[in-house]
This record gives sequence, C-alpha cells and structure tokens, in this order.
Amino acid sequence: MTSETDQAPIGTALHLPDTARALYETVRDLPIVSPHGHCDPKWFATNQPFPDPASLLIVPDHYLFRMLYSQGVDLRDLGVGVPEEQRDGRAIFRLFASHWHKFRGTPSWLWMNGTLRQLFGITERLNAESADRIYDAIDARLRGADMLPNALLRSFNIEVLATTDGALDDLGHHKAAQANDLATRVIPTFRPDSVINPEHPDYHRDLVTLGEITGEDTGDFAGYLRALEIRRAYFRDLGATATDHAVQDLITCWLDRNDASALFTKARLGQLDAAQANRLHGHMLTEMAQMSADDGMVMQLHAGSRRGTNHALNTAFGPDMGADIPTRTNWVAGLEALLNRVGNSPNMRLLAFTLDESSYARELAPMAGHWPALRLGPPWWFHDSANGIERYLDHVVETAGYWNLAGFNDDTRAFMSIPVRHDLWRRGVCRHLATQMEKRLFDRSDAEEIARLLSRDLAVDAYRL
Repeated sequence: MTSETDQAPIGTALHLPDTARALYETVRDLPIVSPHGHCDPKWFATNQPFPDPASLLIVPDHYLFRMLYSQGVDLRDLGVGVPEEQRDGRAIFRLFASHWHKFRGTPSWLWMNGTLRQLFGITERLNAESADRIYDAIDARLRGADMLPNALLRSFNIEVLATTDGALDDLGHHKAAQANDLATRVIPTFRPDSVINPEHPDYHRDLVTLGEITGEDTGDFAGYLRALEIRRAYFRDLGATATDHAVQDLITCWLDRNDASALFTKARLGQLDAAQANRLHGHMLTEMAQMSADDGMVMQLHAGSRRGTNHALNTAFGPDMGADIPTRTNWVAGLEALLNRVGNSPNMRLLAFTLDESSYARELAPMAGHWPALRLGPPWWFHDSANGIERYLDHVVETAGYWNLAGFNDDTRAFMSIPVRHDLWRRGVCRHLATQMEKRLFDRSDAEEIARLLSRDLAVDAYRL
C-alpha cells in the first residue's frame, strides 16, 4: 500500500511505502546538522541578496556542468571562468534548461527539482520553453527578505553549518557572521592540504605565508609543526571542531624526527621525488592525526579521487571542473601507520570518506567496527544518491553497526539544495530501516531510535558538536 500523503511529483522525492513513511514522519522535521560542506561564509557575514538564478543554482555546481560538458556544452557558456559582471544569467539558465532532461536518473535531478518546488514554489516542468518563466519566478523570489542567506538558515532549520577553509584563511567572514548573532551556528573547518602536501601547487608559497602569520620559522621542521598547531588553535577559537584532508593515494607512515626533518628540507628546496613526496605527506597526515589526538579536533579524510584528469580543462579553468574520477583505495594498508599510532586513543576521532564503494564491506566497515578512533562517513560525491545510500547501508551495517557511522553531511556548495539533500538521506534511511523491520531484525521503537541517530544525532556526536 502507498500512503496518499507521499504522492510527490516524479523527480522530486524518494517514494516511501507506509512503514518507511511512518518512520520518516518522526525525523522529517529534525534540525539539520551540516558538519561538512563548502558554502561561502561571506554569505552569512554580509547577508546580501543572492545574485541571479544562474549564478546561484548553476555556475557553482560542478555536478551540473560536469554532465553538460559531457554533452558538448562549453563551460564558458555556463558562466564558468567568466567574471560575474560579464555573465548573462538568463542565457545560462536557458542553456541549462534545454539540457535539463538529460539529468534524469541522476541525484541532481532530484536535488534541483526538489529545490525548485520546495523553495521557489515552481511546479512547471523545466525545459527550453519554460526557462524564461521559471527564471523570472526565481529571480522575483530572490528579492524577498525571506530569501536572504541568514533568513534561509532559519527557515531551513539548520542547527549547525560548517564551511571548509584553507589553513591560512584569516576567517574574517566567520568573525563577521558570528557577530550577526545567527540562529545557526556557522563554524569553520581547518583544511591544511596546501601546507602539508609537498605536491600541492601552492605548497612553497603557503609555507612562507604560514610562517609570516604565525611568527614561526617554517624553514625549520619544529617551527613548522608549531605553526600548524597555532593555526589549529586559531580555528578552534572560532568554533572549528574538525580538520579536513583530501588524498588521492592513501599513504600514512611515521618517520623518525630526523628523517622527517630531512625530507621537509628537501621539499622546501623542491628536491623530492614522487616516492619521497608521498612519504612526507604520509608522515604529515599522521602528524595531523597525532595533533587531533592531542587537541580533540575531529580528522576527516577524503580519499580516492584522481583530480583534474582532463588536462586541457584543468589548464583552462583550474581544479574542481568535473574531471575528478574515483579510484581504488587500499584503506587497510593506507591507514595502518596512522591507526597504530593513534587509533586506540580515546581522544582521537577519524572520519573516513571513500569514492571506492568496493571497500565498504571489504575494508572500511570492518575497520570502523574495530578501531575505537574510526567512524565511517556517509556516501560521498558520486555516491550521494538514492541508490548510493541504499548500497552504503546495505554494505556497512552488518560489520560496523549504526553507532560507528558518522550520520550525514551534504558536502555541498549549493546552499539552496541542503534541505533537499538531507531529506533524501532521511527518506533513504527510513526505507532501509523499514526493510530491517520487515526482516524482524528489530522493532518499531528500535527503528525510530536509529532513524533519529542517522538523521541528526550521530553527526553531532561524530563531529563533537
């Protein structure tokens, strides 16, 4: 039987049968905890109206222009790499609308349709013929006071929202946002990739800046480590509870201090080969884990994306242009040194995110089911979808349990899509739990408790919020 209250239009929600629907009703209105994402803190500092619909919904979203690029659309025609004042928002929106039907079956189809309907009240199908009407309707809505960023934080019922910020960021926008006495707790996240990965393009420049802003000698390995500790403390003072690290090939190790110092000296001189760079980066990831065990910051590790595989696109537009592709990750070997250093520490918390779904049941769930420090992050990026959520829960629960999961984070730059993404997760969770009830694995009260955990409480606990 299908609940009459769940007859949402096709393409806007994940359908729920009766048992799942009843569970969903217990969590649908819980506050949203968004502990990892890429929203711009400037929005909440200045509280200015969002720009035109294209600049808001299309230009920042690499999920969208990745698909359009594969269909032969020039990214410049979508406003990518074009100064905001030179973009033709209406033309971009028309182009997007003419290709919108090609997103059927993707999570973007659900997210965008849900955003248009729930936030802007758009019930008309988006296509080339309706593009101008829908553009005008969204544009008119964006002028209302209820669509200012800080008003949306309230109406979205966001309890906590964390951004991702470079290690050298002065966090001025966070200071201004916090001075606005927001209903939502908006906090930074410490991302030190550019100062711990010797193959990062900004590594040498940022090491110098790191020394300048901390007053430490970052030409000396001990001074470099003190500088990183100072920056971590600076972020914590503004509310940060977590760090974030992106790695392509997961390698961790723990080197003798003299060996690490010698590699660092060679890195500053640009004399490392690829193997040495991996060793230094692997050591620094373990140094970051040791610092987390000392200062209590949660360490997020996103592994398994080969970045910028389309070289021409990378050269023309820079990173994050949709050419990042999942690769295999060896989590057992990759994390062995780090976990044997701090994995038994009661103060250490490591959240692992993967693009390699084959590692869920084989490696990550058994690891999270053993190591006290390790929790498993939710489906990420390519797998943040209705089917991806189902696969994830099916593969990890039997060996990790529910309490070793990190709940959900939306990991998005697309602010307007946050409620829709969390709603999709909550629906997926309730479908899963209804199936567990049908198998007589637990009863309704168990399912309601776990639904709340996965919808909010696990994220609060995992990120120490």
